[in-house]
Amino acid sequence: MARQMRAAYYEEFGGVEKIKIGNIDIPEIKEGEVLVKIKAAAVNPVDAAVREGYLKDYLPYRFPVIPGWDMCGTIEERGFSARRFQVGDEVYAYARRPWVHFGTFAEYIVIPESYLAFSPRTIPWEETAGIPLVGLTAYQSIYDAGNLQEGQTVLILGASGGVGSLGIQLAKIRGARVIAVASKKNQDYMKELGADETIDYTGTNISEATRAVCPEGVDLIFDCAAGQTLQQSLSALKHTGKLVSILHQGQGLDPKIDFQYVFVEPNSSQLLHMSTLVEAGKLQIWVNKVYTLDETAAALTQIQTHHTTGKIVIVP
Repeated sequence: MARQMRAAYYEEFGGVEKIKIGNIDIPEIKEGEVLVKIKAAAVNPVDAAVREGYLKDYLPYRFPVIPGWDMCGTIEERGFSARRFQVGDEVYAYARRPWVHFGTFAEYIVIPESYLAFSPRTIPWEETAGIPLVGLTAYQSIYDAGNLQEGQTVLILGASGGVGSLGIQLAKIRGARVIAVASKKNQDYMKELGADETIDYTGTNISEATRAVCPEGVDLIFDCAAGQTLQQSLSALKHTGKLVSILHQGQGLDPKIDFQYVFVEPNSSQLLHMSTLVEAGKLQIWVNKVYTLDETAAALTQIQTHHTTGKIVIVP
């Protein structure tokens, strides 16, 4: 008889009323996989988008779906050939699999050990859980796609959100100048993260405000906002600059713009690098609120407001 775990899950797409809390069979541990006892799982806007069915034509799925792609925890059991970690090791991961099925809002997850990295040793579980999706998204956008270099300038749109706040810090670690865009209430927060200049997008032309502090234009625009904010910013980009977006897929953009859309992928080596940055005091995560597994619907409702500063986390 299969062992069971408590989990949040849904059996059809829809609103938060579709979320159920109950017992689900723990999947069989296969070759190269490990069983991780989840200590904390962060909530991201994409979790709500997947539940609503907005990505069903892009991401294969199987019901029941346990939401959640961020997690940290401890190794409980190891499958055949899974020997990178020892039982009891503290690990974390961006746990998005090719199929949307078994996520992280549960007591356990079975996952290939190749997804895992050692957790930072200097911060609590709740903060660790907040790193993977937003950290890897910022890392792959700024370092890989954007190829940001020391001495360059990056304009970050939606810079007070989960991805943007990691983007500010990673850009400063690279030695870049950061101009951060968000609402007025988040200006001080972005400066605390390391932003050199901040812009309030309300009632302001973003390109004009950017050119006022950086007349030559920026080398990289990292877009975490899309919409009018993105359109307003485009004339602040150098003709040799690059635009990287995690929301806009390039429709209607001037073909002369060097553009790349980024949809984050699991990468354990990048997670391990971020662990070292956290332990060195160079990278920080702010947790806004912690929910229990029974409060999953409330956590998903909050993330859908798109006005959460810092991370929200579920503790099974």
